[in-house]
Amino acid sequence: MDRELRELERQEKQVTMELKQRAKTTNSTKDPALAALAKQLVQVRKQKEKIMTTKAHIGAVGMHANSMASQVAAVSAIGSVTGAMATANSVMDVQAMSKIMQEFTKENERLEVKQEMMDDALIDAFDNEGVEEEADQLTNQVLAELGVELDSQMVGLSVPTKIKGSTLAQEEQDALDSVLPDLSARLNAL
Repeated sequence: MDRELRELERQEKQVTMELKQRAKTTNSTKDPALAALAKQLVQVRKQKEKIMTTKAHIGAVGMHANSMASQVAAVSAIGSVTGAMATANSVMDVQAMSKIMQEFTKENERLEVKQEMMDDALIDAFDNEGVEEEADQLTNQVLAELGVELDSQMVGLSVPTKIKGSTLAQEEQDALDSVLPDLSARLNAL
C-alpha cells in the first residue's frame, strides 16, 4: 500500500506538471487535452484518498486484532489460575487449616503475654532505684506545699488548749470541716 501511495504521489506530481505546461501553451480553457489531464489528476487524487482510507481501516483492524489477542491471552491465564486454585482447594484440608489458625492465635497470645511480662521485668530491673527516689522527693515536696497551705488556711483559728474532753467551738469546727475535704482530695491525688 505504501508503494502504491508513493506511486500515486509521483503520478500526481507528473500530471500536475503536465497540466501546468499544457495550460501555459494553450490559451483556451476548452482544450480537450487540458480537460483530460485535469480528469486524470482528479482520478489520481481520488485513488490516493481511497488508498489512505483503506490503509487507516487496515490499521484499525490490526489494532483490534491485537486487542483481541491480548484478551485471549488474559482469558487463558485466568483459566490457568482458576485450575491451579481448584487444585490447591482440593488438596487443602479446611479443618486442618482452621486448627492451624487456632494454634497460631493461641501462640500469638502467649507471645504477647510473655512480651508484657518481659517489659515489666525490664522496667522493674532498670527503673526501680531512680523512680523510688524521685517519687519520695515528689511526695515530700507536695507535703511541704500542703503544710504551707495549711498554715495559711489555719491563720485566724485559735488552737484549743484542752482538746481531750472539751468540745471545739462551732466556728472552729466549721473551719476544719471546710479544709479537710480539700486536704483529703490532695492526698488521694498523690
